[in-house]
Amino acid sequence: MSYGSPGMPMIAPPNIGIPPVPFTPPTALFRYGEQSIWSTQFFTAGSTLASSAYRLFSTPLGQNGQGFSPMSISETSLKEGGRIPAGVSFDVFGLTCHIYHGTTGATPTLDQPTDDDETIENLINIQNNGVLSWDFLQTTVEISPVHMIGAGGGAFGSVSQNAAGSNTGNMNNGAATAWLYRKHAVALPGQSTFALLLRFGNYAAVIGANKSVAVKVSLLGYYRNIIEIG
Repeated sequence: MSYGSPGMPMIAPPNIGIPPVPFTPPTALFRYGEQSIWSTQFFTAGSTLASSAYRLFSTPLGQNGQGFSPMSISETSLKEGGRIPAGVSFDVFGLTCHIYHGTTGATPTLDQPTDDDETIENLINIQNNGVLSWDFLQTTVEISPVHMIGAGGGAFGSVSQNAAGSNTGNMNNGAATAWLYRKHAVALPGQSTFALLLRFGNYAAVIGANKSVAVKVSLLGYYRNIIEIG
């Protein structure tokens, strides 16, 4: 028997209908969303990069480490160094690598444009010689050279110089700044320990004497948060 539109039964066929409602209330709710987690390594002027390795995501907010004294919200979002919080799982589907420059001195500021020879050389030096790797306790998995996390290598942008020798413009590591896992995301369960390694080859140059450099790596992913209600 049907009414209204042809073929739309008022009474569901056998074994099809409203799913049963449990008599006991749920004890947990799941909250889903998209989020980024980031961490930064700071290099002072004159830092030697050749054959070196730096551990990102190891220093939490408010503590000294990774070249900062202390780490602030601009440098990291971690509340606990190197660990996903309990009750939260995080699946990483991509990452970014942002290279930017600052001044020198006791309290450097990270606000300098990449518009002269020295800062452009620092940018290309990190691009050409840096490699990012996952570090899970005793297992290390290489991700990509830094130059692939961007528009495919090289510095992009434009710089012009006026008659007085003043530069205008900025160079960066590409308009497309994400490395994406197209099929297999990296799962980081709650309370799991992880880090990312920023490593440099034997032929990396010294950071220029007149500029400081920061390398910020952001993990893009989905999170699931378990909320206990009972």
